[in-house]
Amino acid sequence: MTLYDRFGRPVTNLRISLTRDCNFRCFFCHREGQHFNASLELTPGEIERLVRIASRLGIKKIKLTGGEPTVRSDIIEIVRRIKPYVKDLSMTTNGSRLKELAKPLAKAGLDRVNVSLHSLRPEVYRKITGVDMLDVVIEGIEEAVKYLSPVKLNMTVMRGLNDAEIWEMVNFAAKTGVILQLIELEAPREFTETRFFRKYFYPLKPVERELESKAVEIRERRMHRRKKYFIPTDYGMAEVEVVRAMHNTVFCANCTRLRVTSDGKFKTCLLRKNDLIDFASALRDGASDGELVEIFREAVLMREPYWK
Repeated sequence: MTLYDRFGRPVTNLRISLTRDCNFRCFFCHREGQHFNASLELTPGEIERLVRIASRLGIKKIKLTGGEPTVRSDIIEIVRRIKPYVKDLSMTTNGSRLKELAKPLAKAGLDRVNVSLHSLRPEVYRKITGVDMLDVVIEGIEEAVKYLSPVKLNMTVMRGLNDAEIWEMVNFAAKTGVILQLIELEAPREFTETRFFRKYFYPLKPVERELESKAVEIRERRMHRRKKYFIPTDYGMAEVEVVRAMHNTVFCANCTRLRVTSDGKFKTCLLRKNDLIDFASALRDGASDGELVEIFREAVLMREPYWK
């Protein structure tokens, strides 16, 4: 059984924010669209029940996000409890705790991980993240490669900050054995004219053309119809993906994702406001599985492409 929205898009992925808390201070962070102070975070048991119901509805891919999911002391328990219901369990992280957690997370059932790495230069890294932990994160990535596959690096490319490091990062990805995701800065329509967005937005279309000219192979992912470029380097083959969400109708037309906030609300789109549907209250008030399925359906029917 698979749920479809009004635009014929199947929902096969659930992106669950475990917390708004983070031990980094990235100045551009959108906190998964949670522009509010979350109340009670979902417990491991509540997350397990949500994922169990989601799996009945054909959702077999789960991504755990934050804030920073590894700041939760029960992160291993959460992974262990939800793994039996899914085929693909992944996590986004800043990598600060990967050195100690990569092995236990893999043992608990985590399949793969996305690590935010916006620069390889300590001073730029500090400027973006607000912390001086580049070495720790790189050690964490090297540890993660031993136990999780694939490991992806998320690099949000920003004008005047790290746009000169793209090819340096391509080489690093090849050398380390990870996949590089180059990501455009995202913002809702009303923010695209702000001084902040105009200052830092770096369009990736020209970069994608350059990748296309250098690639020995190009594949297309089902998710968002993203292209994967295989680029030869001095360190072997680099696998590079480009995430261009801004004004990208193809990106939105092929979205298969539903989001969950850390306090238990369905959120239909990162860039949309007023799209929250509370299920945690019903869950805590003793709702049956059938009632929770109906809330799920309601959230899916609210989904709408942001860029049309």
